[in-house]
Order: sequence, then structure tokens, then C-alpha cells
Amino acid sequence: MNYMSLSHYLQLVERYWKTPDGYKLATFLSLRHEHAAYGNFQQESPEGLVERFLCAPIDEFVCYHLKCLYYIAQGDFQEAYQQQSALTQAFIKLLQSQKEENWSLPIMYTVCLDLRLVAQQAEQQRVGSNAKPGEILEKAAECLMGCFRVCAADNRSSEEDTKRIGMLALVNQLFKVYFRINKLHLCKPLIRAIDSSPFKDTFSLSQQITYRYFVGRKAMFDSDYKLADNYLTYAFENCHRSSRKNKRLILIYLVPVKMLLGYIPSKYVLEKYDVIQFWDLVQAVVQGNLKLFDEIFERHESFFIKCGIYLIVDKLKIIAYRNLFRKIYLMLNSHQIPVEALQTALVHLGQTDVDLDETECIVANLIYEGKIKGYISHQHKKIVVSKQNPFPPLSSLS
Repeated sequence: MNYMSLSHYLQLVERYWKTPDGYKLATFLSLRHEHAAYGNFQQESPEGLVERFLCAPIDEFVCYHLKCLYYIAQGDFQEAYQQQSALTQAFIKLLQSQKEENWSLPIMYTVCLDLRLVAQQAEQQRVGSNAKPGEILEKAAECLMGCFRVCAADNRSSEEDTKRIGMLALVNQLFKVYFRINKLHLCKPLIRAIDSSPFKDTFSLSQQITYRYFVGRKAMFDSDYKLADNYLTYAFENCHRSSRKNKRLILIYLVPVKMLLGYIPSKYVLEKYDVIQFWDLVQAVVQGNLKLFDEIFERHESFFIKCGIYLIVDKLKIIAYRNLFRKIYLMLNSHQIPVEALQTALVHLGQTDVDLDETECIVANLIYEGKIKGYISHQHKKIVVSKQNPFPPLSSLS
């Protein structure tokens, strides 16, 4: 779009409102379109001019939009959020009134995405104040839920007419808010709604990838690693090859999940997507080298915390224990392993605060999880492992 006057912009909005053309109107109500940077569009009080060209309810939408642009230009994201929130709530009324049509869904996608982005900026602006963290994002989620309820309530079965085809886009926006404010329990009813939708296989591939990425992450936090692997693998394999940033983001969660299930990622893939932090960790786990594991875990601690996988990566240590004990079993070539031999190996690898009782606890945990087949003879202080496949492959346990 070349530079245009505000009056020309309003004339175009009027044309696309009367057509109606949801895609064109979405462009003219987007905070990310190039017109948003034009100084003449940043209006603190645009009502007079807007009402000369537009009628209700589109005049209200445009007024809120131009005011939002004004406050963004002023750097006041909290007031900008108020304007975008008001626009979203006004749009919900339009959506509710459209009983037999869904042409305005593109506007909904744009308005809701901008609401979340402005809310994030407003939250950042409040950092350091006495305000409750996440409060603006929670309010934004309430607006998004308003749109979601309207779409979910549309019982028409035709994909061309129903608003339910807009549900997944809203769910993905809500997921992004809930993950940011750490309220993952609120995702459950949304997941049920999508999984029971007759349109779940007809949503766009990009929306399905985003959905499975977030559901996969939630499954990971719920310790359902098989489900997490399923969803994250789908997201990674179907994400476009040119979307390296998104593929890397998916891998950050998929790699530890794969490792917990006994699969070893290739160094080539880790290097290709710049998550090589995991490679030394892979070597430490495979070798059962607890000293190296602790060193790497500490070295990349900030990365693991930032990505939200600190606790998940920490669980990989139990696999390192399993691999170390398997090495000792092979060295001793006996199905009766002295607990003292295991403890000596642990101390040698830097676990100096582990005594015999704690070593037994580690083994008991491995037996309970099925990673070792056997039992502990407390009387003789020995681990008696099965004569058949005492250390079953981890992938067989998933």
C-alpha cells in the first residue's frame, strides 16, 4: 500500500464493509499493517472524521483502531490495550449478531492476535510496578474466550458457513496466553473442545501444527511423554522446512521427550537447528557419566530454565544412572551386583554425598519404573537382576 490519506482509508473501509470483505477489512484493522506506521492515522479523537464516512458498527471499530495506533505511537501500551480490548468486545457483539454468516472471521483472527500482542507489551511496561503480574493477559484471555464461545455455539454443520472453523485459531491464541501466565490447567477444556470438533481434521495445517506444539508441551509437563512425542513429532515433521526458527522451538521440547523414551537424537539435526546444547548431554546420558551430566546441566542451566525444560532435563539423570549400572553389570558379568560396587562408581563420578541407602533408593526407583528387571536383597546388600533382559531397552517401555 502506498501512503494514503485518512479520508481515502475511510472510503475504502466503507466499500469493504458494504461488500462485505472480511479479509480486506482485517487488513485495515491490523496493527501490523504498514498503515499503522502512518502519522496521520494516529488519532487521539478520530470520532468526528470517522462518523462522516462510516456508520455503526464499523465506525466504532475504526475509532478504537485509530486510538490504539495513537497510544502505541506515544509508547503507552496500557492505554493502547484498553482501546484494542474495547475493539475486541465491540467485535464480539457483531459476531453474535451474525447468525447465518461467518465472513467476519478474518477480522476476528486479526483483532484477537493484535489484542494478545498489545497485552504482552502492556505487561512488559508494568514490570517493576506493584501491579499483579499477568493481570492484563488474563483480561485479554477473557476477551478471547468471548470470541471462542460465540464460535463454539454455532451449531451449523456446513464448513462454509459455521463459525466453528475459527475455534482452533482462538485456542492457539489462548494457549499462548495460558503458557505465558502459567495457567496450563485452563487448556484442558479447550483441548476437549477441539478434539471433539467435527472439523478437527479440516483446520489449516499451520493451525494444527501450532495446536499440536502446545498440546505436546502440556503433555510433557504432565509427564505423558508418549503423547508429547506424538504431538511434537507431528508438529516438527509438518512444520515447513524454511521455518527453521519454529522447527528449533519444537526441537527444544521434542529432544528431551525423545531421550526420556529412549531415543537418541542425531548430532546432525541438533547442529542444523542450533540446539547443540543437547549433544554433550546426550553423550553423558548414553555413557552414564554422571559427572559430565552435572557439569553440562550446570553450564546450560540458564538455557534450560529460559525454555522451561529444567525439570524435564533433570529427569534424564535417572537414565544416566540406568546406563551406568548396566555398564557395571556387564563388567562384573554377574546377576548379583553388590550395592557397594554401584555406590563406589557413583562416588567416582562425583556423587560424593550418596551413601549405600541412597544408592538402594536409586535402584529401587529404576526397578519401579521398569528400567531394571530385578529386586534388591537388603539382607545381602545386593541387586539381583533378571537373567533375561535385565536392562530392557527404554524405547520398549514407552
